Amino acid sequence: MARKVFFSFKYDDVHRAMNVRNSNVIGGVMKSGFIDKAEFEKVEREGDKAIKAWIDNQLSGTSVTVVLIGANTHRSKWVRYEIEQSIARGNGLLTIDISKIADMQGNTTDCCSLRASGYKHYLWNKDDGRSNLGAWVEAAAQAAGK
Repeated sequence: MARKVFFSFKYDDVHRAMNVRNSNVIGGVMKSGFIDKAEFEKVEREGDKAIKAWIDNQLSGTSVTVVLIGANTHRSKWVRYEIEQSIARGNGLLTIDISKIADMQGNTTDCCSLRASGYKHYLWNKDDGRSNLGAWVEAAAQAAGK
């Protein structure tokens, strides 16, 4: 079934997030929640209300939210907002530790403690996300009755 998936992540992890997004392991899925730096900075300059509106718009029509977690994701009020809004909309939800995906300099980090209570958590590298992301998304959607 075709799904529209929202990817939530702290912008500091955009390189790692793009690695997941561009893995192309979810056939027929529309990917939402990605914004380039210039667009992000423009929305950010418009203030919290504009950021919330952008997030709400990106979440519209999605059935699953994938939260990509790095070293400092727990510090992002916007990731927390995206999780809250996803739960309120009844989206399927899952979290993925992306801290061991190397950044552009080849560095990895440790994962922060952020988890969405009651939802599945995966490790991108150890749990072979490249092969399993599609199944994880589908399981989250089914768990939410989507």
